[in-house]
Amino acid sequence: MIRFADLEKDKSAFIFGLDDVLYPVKDYDLQVFYLFANLLEYTEGVPAAADLTAFLKKSYESHGKEGLFTKAAEVFGIDEKYHENFKKMGVNAQLPLRLIIYPPMLKLLHSIHDAKKSIFVLTEGNPLVQLNKLKYIDWEGLEKDLKVYFYDEIKVVRKQEPLHYLMEENKLDANKTVFIGHTVQEAVCKELNIDFLDASDLLDGN
Repeated sequence: MIRFADLEKDKSAFIFGLDDVLYPVKDYDLQVFYLFANLLEYTEGVPAAADLTAFLKKSYESHGKEGLFTKAAEVFGIDEKYHENFKKMGVNAQLPLRLIIYPPMLKLLHSIHDAKKSIFVLTEGNPLVQLNKLKYIDWEGLEKDLKVYFYDEIKVVRKQEPLHYLMEENKLDANKTVFIGHTVQEAVCKELNIDFLDASDLLDGN
């Protein structure tokens, strides 16, 4: 695992992605499935929440979220009218459990914070969904000292490349900035001349 001490000492700003970078996104999605299954059992009496939750979890882990409601509806005979409930719950679910940051990432965040360096989060996806996730993350007090930017909102409203916008607004020096995320963001980091670190390098062995 790469530690804060291994990173360039002259870096003053650290930009993180969110989903599967700071925490496992499945921890959010699986709670949504649990809540939906219990809502359906409470409303209709069937299917049993435990059975539907188990099906959604297995299908999600095998094939992802695409078409998940349709698959469940076919197996359990769920009325299409509940599709909207399923989608809405994904946006504003009141989670029973907090979302826990990966231990190596939490340690890194605290190290950056203690060194009085700047922390930013640039999160992709529906801003309302992402905001709900952020609300349930257990930041251990770090939320007071980080700035969050919503990738999709910047793209639509500002019509700018989000990472470039974040850097411009905060007057960040490219030579003193690190982006920690997924490899899909590596190309834009190269264009902006900022260092890129694959989150998986920090999470090896987690």
